[in-house]
Amino acid sequence: MRYWLQRLGVAVALLLAVSALTFGAMNLLGDPLFNILGPTSASTLPEDLEIIEAAKAEYNLDDPLPVRYVKWGSAFVTGDFGVQFSVDGQPPVSDLIKERLPRTVMLLIIAQTMAVMIAIPWALFAASRADKAVDKVSTVTSFLFIAIPNFGLAVILKYVFSLKFSIFPLIFNAADPFWSRVWQLILPAMALALPVASVYQRLLRTDLITTLQEDYILTARSKGVSKRNVLFKHALRPSLFSFVTIFGINTGALLGGSLIVEQIFIIPGLGSAIVEAILREDFPVVLAIVMIVTSAFVVINILVDLLYSLIDPRVRAA
Repeated sequence: MRYWLQRLGVAVALLLAVSALTFGAMNLLGDPLFNILGPTSASTLPEDLEIIEAAKAEYNLDDPLPVRYVKWGSAFVTGDFGVQFSVDGQPPVSDLIKERLPRTVMLLIIAQTMAVMIAIPWALFAASRADKAVDKVSTVTSFLFIAIPNFGLAVILKYVFSLKFSIFPLIFNAADPFWSRVWQLILPAMALALPVASVYQRLLRTDLITTLQEDYILTARSKGVSKRNVLFKHALRPSLFSFVTIFGINTGALLGGSLIVEQIFIIPGLGSAIVEAILREDFPVVLAIVMIVTSAFVVINILVDLLYSLIDPRVRAA
């Protein structure tokens, strides 16, 4: 229990630190009033002064920065993300999140599923043939995918499979039926998945080779247990610690990679939303997306700890 309370305390401290740093940076490096009103914020006309005072009151801009942070944080935890800085009225940030979040989540789920489905069989195959020709080819292939950045791989995949052979659509159409949208996300998900799968494969292959040298594995082999059963039933589970760790960490990397991939494949998700918000300095949108992404990263890492305890109960006792 103490272990989980410590993990929860670390998670809360991390969220507070990220929120405070992001809120401070967005407010100190820019002028919220100018981003809300544009040139009107510098006007001295009586009618404009009324608009300026109303904006300051609505966004608490007359309050000190710490007070504004507390008010923003109190509203945020209740689900009130504020309103967008927009010339077309003041649409709630939550409306934008509800529209964009499902697309990014779907993209990341497909990408991680692909990465795991590619990495585990690939690692098992390479580990069972360690230092042979096929393993060396596998190593070169994995390093190749790791070396290619997401945006480079995305451009290559889009050119080959969308422009050259027209297997996948060029852009994402949010109005299409569900399975059509899933199909449209396969190619961008592949651009995210291949480098990550290569990282998973390298770590899992190394751990599998080490595990296969353990005494209990040698004992199983001496008793005539088949090579397949040794790999799947005896070696795989004890070799998953590094894999599970990097799975949680790479979720954050995938979120970062999705920012560019969504732009290349014209997917209106959180990635494109935060890029648009940063360019127009729409503070509430940036803050909301940063906190959602950070919260997701924290939750995923807590789930990784839970997986640790399932793989090895000694973790819970530590």
